[in-house]
Amino acid sequence: MKLEITSRQAAFLRAEETEVLFGGAAGGGKSYGQLVDALLFALRYPGSRQLILRRTFPELERSLIRSARSLFPTGIFAYNATQHTGKFPNGSLIDFGYCAGESDVYQYQSAEYDVIRFDELTHFTKFQYLYLISRLRGANGYPKQVKSSTNPGGVGHGWVKERFIDPAPPDTPFTGADGVRRIFLPAKITDNRFLSAADPDYRRRLEALPEAERRALLEGDWNLFSGQFFPEFSYDRHTCAPFPLPPGWRRYRSLDYGLDRLAVLWIAVSPEGRAYVYRELCESDLIISEAARRIREATPPEECIHATLAPPDLFSRAQESGRSRALIFAENGIRFQKSSNDREAGWMAVKELLAPASDGVPRLQIFRNCVELCRCLPMLLCDPEKPNDADTEPHEITHAPDALRGFAVTWCRPAPAGEGGGQKRPWTPDMWQDYYAASEEERHYLMKKYGEPL
Repeated sequence: MKLEITSRQAAFLRAEETEVLFGGAAGGGKSYGQLVDALLFALRYPGSRQLILRRTFPELERSLIRSARSLFPTGIFAYNATQHTGKFPNGSLIDFGYCAGESDVYQYQSAEYDVIRFDELTHFTKFQYLYLISRLRGANGYPKQVKSSTNPGGVGHGWVKERFIDPAPPDTPFTGADGVRRIFLPAKITDNRFLSAADPDYRRRLEALPEAERRALLEGDWNLFSGQFFPEFSYDRHTCAPFPLPPGWRRYRSLDYGLDRLAVLWIAVSPEGRAYVYRELCESDLIISEAARRIREATPPEECIHATLAPPDLFSRAQESGRSRALIFAENGIRFQKSSNDREAGWMAVKELLAPASDGVPRLQIFRNCVELCRCLPMLLCDPEKPNDADTEPHEITHAPDALRGFAVTWCRPAPAGEGGGQKRPWTPDMWQDYYAASEEERHYLMKKYGEPL
């Protein structure tokens, strides 16, 4: 049996870290590398058990199962289509599995594996990954590894990037905060001489893709990917180093609250209409009284907060008590102003803030100490059913962006045509409230922003 591999595939085969991620771009030979590695492990360790996973079974059947049956010699590999298991004469076996939904992980609840292999890891949620790698166990003394391959993009893009890409440069082993050794091994189409020889036009087809898909699939760029809801977000352009804020700037708090996560953003607005997110509070498992206390503690006594914005669902009365969560917050010292629950309008307002102002600088600046918002905002995906809405999954990345959305939909009103220019328009009560509370300088700005009132 003769197996030809690339130098990058060889690095994947040699990797001894507990968690290994291989790939990044299309055409790097990731799936082939997985199968060769699985075959060699099965032959080297008699009686070993491996699990190879895709998100859905049709994906698994069209790719890895078909390729394995073609690659593995029939004299040493027998595939049982009913059990989705391949067996070797030495007792080793490879299960081919899938996890379409999060509950599908429980079908592996009693399983034990020496190696678990995820193909297209970014198609899996973090919960699925963490649960499934808990099945990595056994007393046979064989190496225990999780070896994954993927392209950027998909529902798991953010957590995969955070777990493998951000902590260390490529090809550099590192130890995570949990004490686990990991490594990211990049591979591009240029590393796969076999594909380049067999299909020289493949690279040209990738180059013809739209920018996000091209950068992700051809270049393996983890900062821009297909399905990203805010492709316009740039860490360099939309974030800044913290600086002392002038005392006259109007300040807001905006929050998203649930027992799973409290996310609060403190936002200051300059006289020229630029919004600065200057502080964040993101914590889990806080009942309302604790959440209110943490918000009060995080707000200096001398800081004047113009309004604390909260979504309408917090104002709904509970059937059992007849009291709303907003009322309980108020009893604990945090009074809310209701923001809008119009998700599409809210996200469009965030996009308005991300757009450059007349001086070329975006209207939104995020202090770099607001790490959760900086991390989660570019991770949001488009809702596959509603192109103007962000997906609510993965849910854990939505809280800080939702708090920003609540501010944006309340505060960010698009300027009228001509930005003032003598045009008149009706002013809402909120506009008049802003005007009467403003200084002379701020009133001039509001007239320019809202247009002359009718």
